Amino acid sequence: MKENRLRYLLDNNLPSVATRIESTWPTMVEIVGSTGKYDYIEFVAEYAPYSLVDFENICRATELYNMASMIKVDFQNRAYVAQKAMASGFQAVLLVDHKTPDEVRESLHVLKPDRPQDMGRFGYPNSRWIGYQPHNPQMDYADMVKNTVVALMIEKKEAMDNIEEICSIPGVDMVQFGPSDYSMSCGFNMKDHLEECKAAERKMIEVALKHGVQPRCEIYTAEDAKYYMDLGVKHFCIGDELKIVTTYWSQTGADMRALADTLK
Repeated sequence: MKENRLRYLLDNNLPSVATRIESTWPTMVEIVGSTGKYDYIEFVAEYAPYSLVDFENICRATELYNMASMIKVDFQNRAYVAQKAMASGFQAVLLVDHKTPDEVRESLHVLKPDRPQDMGRFGYPNSRWIGYQPHNPQMDYADMVKNTVVALMIEKKEAMDNIEEICSIPGVDMVQFGPSDYSMSCGFNMKDHLEECKAAERKMIEVALKHGVQPRCEIYTAEDAKYYMDLGVKHFCIGDELKIVTTYWSQTGADMRALADTLK
């Protein structure tokens, strides 16, 4: 059975570094992999258009570089998309917009294997999984499903109100704070309540570590990591494809526009 690299890192208490992509062009994944700096990519399917064929191609590209793959799925169709992604080779699922412990349990139920000891609802679809290995016995496939890393966005006021119970649910491997959605659910703009959002994130990290759940933090520079490392965080997602190109086109483009305008 092919190894789930992110599961290996978690099981061995090792750190991880990821980055986010929104495009489905597998060469973008290969560019990330060719640097040799990343343990996995996060495909932000919640924000991007995609086809089911794209799932397989993204996963093939990550496996060329011994990287893992995470998919961020919408809330409403999470069961369908997550199961299709896992069967295509994604090694981790990032769930969004959950408010209550029962919603979390419902999602975990459909992501667990359908066998007596797991009592889940994910059966035996004939697909590629992590690498194409069509002749594995059913229990090996079930183990692969069970090894899928499940991460959860904590981005609603109700989720923070229930953070102790959510982090105590078996099967929640990682949590990540979402300040934009959290602010919206509280009825205010994040820029007006920055310290309140930071305090909620710190509480999430503290509670998660207490329950043996790994906090994952999204950052944009390596310098940003020190703050979180001091809080006990080992797992980071640095950079985002859209923000990277937006920053370059905006800032470098502005410099070039000003220079070109001197020629008028």
